[in-house]
Amino acid sequence: MRAAKPEALPFGWICPLAEPYLRGYRAKVECANGLRGFSFSLEHRRSAGARRDGTLGFFVGFLIKPGVFVHLKPAAPECLIFAFINPIGGSLHRAQVRDSKGTLRWTSGYIRWLTHRPPRFEFYETERTALIRHASMREWPAEKIQHFTRNFFIETLAWLVRSGLVRRWRELSVISAKE
Repeated sequence: MRAAKPEALPFGWICPLAEPYLRGYRAKVECANGLRGFSFSLEHRRSAGARRDGTLGFFVGFLIKPGVFVHLKPAAPECLIFAFINPIGGSLHRAQVRDSKGTLRWTSGYIRWLTHRPPRFEFYETERTALIRHASMREWPAEKIQHFTRNFFIETLAWLVRSGLVRRWRELSVISAKE
């Protein structure tokens, strides 16, 4: 039996599933560029009262059309979770992604070392999907899609929490906002 049409994939259940893992992050529906799901984000400021200098966040949901994500070589529809820092190339992105001691670069190496079976985490220094884990749902039976995606999301979110990335970004945002 083939999977349901990507446009028909319900995703409202994702937010309540992900919120306990991403406590403190602001959730927002995202349905653009082939994505269907939720972005969970924090604003980062260099100091109290300063303008926002970037956004730290995670997307949890589905990729229904490759669109701007062709670098992943996706077999849509896919379930995916990725960490992002906006703007790409900004000072926050450089510090967290490109710097050899950046939190996201360190997490990428650590989490890849811990996870031995596919799908593995991938790191992209110049893409919105800085740290991503994704899996095609093409061959999944329609009656198992929600069960398999729930398991994928729970396992992936647990790795991100266990690695300390979720907490470190929350602390980075809180500390910078209090300064």
